[in-house]
Amino acid sequence: MKPLTDIEAVLFDLDGTFADTAPDLAYALNQTLRHFGREPLPFETIRPVVSHGGVALIRLGFGLGPDDPGYAEHRQFLLDTYQDNLCRETRLFDGMAEVLEGLEMAGLSWGIVTNKPAWLTDPLMAALGLAERAGTIISGDTCAHNKPHPEPIHCACREIGAAPQRTVYVGDADRDMAAGRAAGNITVGALFGYIQPGDDPSGWQADHYIEQPRDLLPLLGLAQHQRQHG
Repeated sequence: MKPLTDIEAVLFDLDGTFADTAPDLAYALNQTLRHFGREPLPFETIRPVVSHGGVALIRLGFGLGPDDPGYAEHRQFLLDTYQDNLCRETRLFDGMAEVLEGLEMAGLSWGIVTNKPAWLTDPLMAALGLAERAGTIISGDTCAHNKPHPEPIHCACREIGAAPQRTVYVGDADRDMAAGRAAGNITVGALFGYIQPGDDPSGWQADHYIEQPRDLLPLLGLAQHQRQHG
């Protein structure tokens, strides 16, 4: 694999790509299920759905959609519970801290582009101790549109002063790759993320795929740099 060259920045989706938020979102859903008199679900059932947000979690747990009676109440309880438990067990994916160090040592900016709302994204990044290190944090309500629209990625590129065509976008869902393609990025599919059974990542049409975060280092030509400075 020939390393990418002339890269100026790397942007990450948050849930399922940058940080393993599934344990805390699963906790919030199961607390919501208990509150409304239902049995909790196994973590393995919840994990693949996490990247799709609160709408998908309420649909999974209760079979309710946004137009159904009771949906808003259930979703609000879920979000309130999650807000109170944002970082109980959430951690960076294994190897992501090493990737960030490698990017920073190479002088490359990095940031977050997520559909998660800012009132959850910002405190989570702060709790992870990374809010100040990120060159940009674009949430689902930062711009008029969210992913798969390219606007959030274009906004992130402007904030960090990187050309979209020299920016890598890493995500674990089809909408991430669609947003990256539309923005003119080099797209990287994260196969370690929250992928639902039956999903076919090859259909994401990503430029590259990685099995673990550390695979980004050789893709960016930073593996040797990391060994020399690690």
